[in-house]
Amino acid sequence: MSLAAIAFFNVSGGPYGIEDTVPALGPGLTLVLLLVTPVFWSLPVALAMSELAAAMPEEGGYVAWTRRAFGPAWAFQVGWWSWIDSFVDVAVYPALFVEYVRFWYPAMTALERWLLVVLFIVVLTGLNLAGVRPTGRAAVVLGAAALLPVAAFTVWGLGALRAGPWLPAAPSAPGLETLGLGLAVVMWNYSGWDTPSTVLGETRAPERTFRLALLLVLPVLAASYVLPVAVGLASGAVPPGAWTTGSLPRIARAVGGDWLGHAVALGAVVSTAGLFMSLLLTNSRLPYVLARDRALPAWLGAVHPRFGTPWPAVVLSSALYAAFAAFSFKELVVLNVWLYSLALLVELAAFLWLRAAEPGMPRPWRVPGGPAGALLVAGFPAAFAVGAMATAGWRNTVAGVLAALTGPLAWRLFVRRDAPEAGEARA
Repeated sequence: MSLAAIAFFNVSGGPYGIEDTVPALGPGLTLVLLLVTPVFWSLPVALAMSELAAAMPEEGGYVAWTRRAFGPAWAFQVGWWSWIDSFVDVAVYPALFVEYVRFWYPAMTALERWLLVVLFIVVLTGLNLAGVRPTGRAAVVLGAAALLPVAAFTVWGLGALRAGPWLPAAPSAPGLETLGLGLAVVMWNYSGWDTPSTVLGETRAPERTFRLALLLVLPVLAASYVLPVAVGLASGAVPPGAWTTGSLPRIARAVGGDWLGHAVALGAVVSTAGLFMSLLLTNSRLPYVLARDRALPAWLGAVHPRFGTPWPAVVLSSALYAAFAAFSFKELVVLNVWLYSLALLVELAAFLWLRAAEPGMPRPWRVPGGPAGALLVAGFPAAFAVGAMATAGWRNTVAGVLAALTGPLAWRLFVRRDAPEAGEARA
C-alpha cells in the first residue's frame, strides 16, 4: 500500500490541476482524452516498466535499465534529463498548493506566497529526510485524504446533473499552443509510471510489488479524473470557459455549497503535499544513483548514518524545487511534459533493445504478446510523447532543447573517467 500511494502521487494525486484542459480542449475532447490517455499512454508505460522492474529491481530503476541497454553515457543522460525535468515537475506542486490556498485567502501578496511555498517545502523535506518508510506511511494517509473529497463531490454532484457533460465537444477556435497546453495537462496528469522505480532498491519484493502497485493505482486515477470532471461539467454550475487552475473548489462550492468547496480545497492542499513529498523521495534518488555511478560529485552519494537517506541529494533537490516554484503552473507544465517525453523515449527504446538483445535475461514477469506486444506497449506512448513535443510551442521547444543539451555538457564536466562501463556493477 505504501508503494501504491507513492505511485499514486508520482503520477497524479487526484483531479486537482486538471481544470485547464476544459477551456483548452473543450468538455467533449477533455473527457475523451481522460478516457483514452490511460489506455494508450499510461497502461503501456506501466507494463513496460513492470517488466524491467521484475528483471532488474535495482535502485535507480530506469537509470539502471538504460545503463544495461545503452551504456553509462546514455544512463547519465536519462538520469540527468529526468532530474532537470523534476526541477520543473516537482516545483509545480508548491505553485499549485498556493493556487488552492487562494480559495481561502484570495488577497495573498507575492511575499506571502513565497513564504508559504518555503514553509511547504521545508516541512515536506524534513519528512523525506526521516526515511522511505515514514514517507510511505504518510503517503497512504495523504492519498486517502485527497480522494475522499473527490468522492464526496462526485456523489453529491450526481443529484445536480443538468446537461450532457460533453458539450460543447471542442473549443470554437483552438490554436496549436492552446491544444498543446491541453494535451500537456492531460499527459502530465497521467505521467510518471516509471518514476517510482528509482526506489526499487528500498522496496520489499520489488519484482512483484511494483507491478501490483501500478496496476492498482491506474483505474483509481482514471476514475478520480473522469467522474468529478464529468459531474462538474454536467452540473452547469461553472461555464467551461471559466475552468482554470485552482478552480475545482469553486466548482464544488457552486455544486454543493460552502462545505463541499472547503472539503475539495482541503483535499487539493493535501494532494499537493503528497505529490511534493513523494516526488522528492523518488527524484532525489537520481543524483544519488548518478553519484554512486561516479557520474556526479561524490558528496551527492552520501547517506545519513541514522536514517539511511541520501540526505545531500534530498536537500539539493529540494532547494532547486524551491527556486523553480517562483513560476506559475501554466508556465511549468508544458515544458515539464516536453522534458519527460524526451527521457521516456530513451527508456522505451531501452525496453525494446533489451527484449531483442538479451532474450535470455530472467524476467519473472513480462509483457504478454511476444515481440508484437512489446512493440505496442512502446509504440503507443512514444506516439503520445512525440505529439506532445510537436505541439509544445516554439518557446517550450527551445527551452526543452537547451535543457536537453545540458546533459552532454554535464557528462563532460562531472563524470569521473573511472566510471563503470555498461553492465558493470557499481562500487
